[in-house]
Amino acid sequence: MMGKLKPEVDIVHDVLLAVKQAKPASTFINSLYIQYIERGGLSKKQLEGLLGHASKVPGIPPAKLATLEAIILKKHSKQKSEVTITHEKREKDPEVQLLIDEILKKYPEHKRVLFFKHNFDQSYFLSPAELEELKRFAKILLKK
Repeated sequence: MMGKLKPEVDIVHDVLLAVKQAKPASTFINSLYIQYIERGGLSKKQLEGLLGHASKVPGIPPAKLATLEAIILKKHSKQKSEVTITHEKREKDPEVQLLIDEILKKYPEHKRVLFFKHNFDQSYFLSPAELEELKRFAKILLKK
C-alpha cells in the first residue's frame, strides 16, 4: 500500500472535526467520526455523506472539500451488473427425448436419467457433458 505523502495532513479528519464542531448534535457525523477513529478510514458512501454535510457548513476551506472529493473519486466503486434474462425458445431434440424415454421404459427408477428427464422437460436442453453421459447410459443399458 502506498503511504501518504505527508502523514500529518489528514483532510478527512480535518473535515470531520469542522463538521462536528458546526453540527455537534448530528448523530450521523458523530457516528462517522467514531468509525473513522476506530477503523482509520471510511467507505466511499460514508465519505460522500460527509461531503454532503461539509458542503453545507460555512467556513470549511474549498480546497479541503475539493481534496475530499478527489479522495472519493479515487475510491473503488462497486458496480453491480444488471441481470439480463433471456427467454430463448428452443426446440426439443427428438433424439434426446427418444433416448430418455427408451432408458426409462427399461429402467423406470434410474435416478440420473430421471434427473436428465426433469432438466430436459424444464428447459429443452442438456449440457454437452449431460448429453454425453446420457448417450453413454444408452449405449450400456440398451444393448440389443
